[in-house]
Amino acid sequence: MNIEHKAHPWHGIMPGDKAPDVITAFIEMVPTDTVKYEIDKTTGYLKIDRPQKFSNTVPTLYGFIPQTYCAELVAAYAEMRAGKPVEKGDGDPLDICVLSERTVTHGDIILQAIPIGGFRLLDKGEADDKIIAVMKGDEFYRQWCDVSDCPESYINRLKHYFFNL
Repeated sequence: MNIEHKAHPWHGIMPGDKAPDVITAFIEMVPTDTVKYEIDKTTGYLKIDRPQKFSNTVPTLYGFIPQTYCAELVAAYAEMRAGKPVEKGDGDPLDICVLSERTVTHGDIILQAIPIGGFRLLDKGEADDKIIAVMKGDEFYRQWCDVSDCPESYINRLKHYFFNL
């Protein structure tokens, strides 16, 4: 196979043969990043969205699940669960926070992750749910099979980051 171009991370990478049990995650940001990176939807390159506020850094590996889309179905589910109107999804791929005890030094990578739960986030009235996963094979976090296995303080740390952007 002759590959002349890098696959677009959102559209050109498969979510995985074992999805939804084991999924491919594209990582945009790591906990040491002091700026918020996001994928440029046109080119597929990472771009700087903005500097992080104050000392606020993402507490986990953060990115998205390729070939997903947060739109009407996610909004309808969010509306049903929240009991209040949710007009639409944010129009981006589904976000994912990946827990790992290992230091990953940069984004723009793919990895295999095992989803264990998530939390609902409404951003300016739009659904912007966050999937929580553990890195496949991670020696410590692989024992967590459900979000209820995470200490409440860990989930609160994630929520604090996303609710204070």
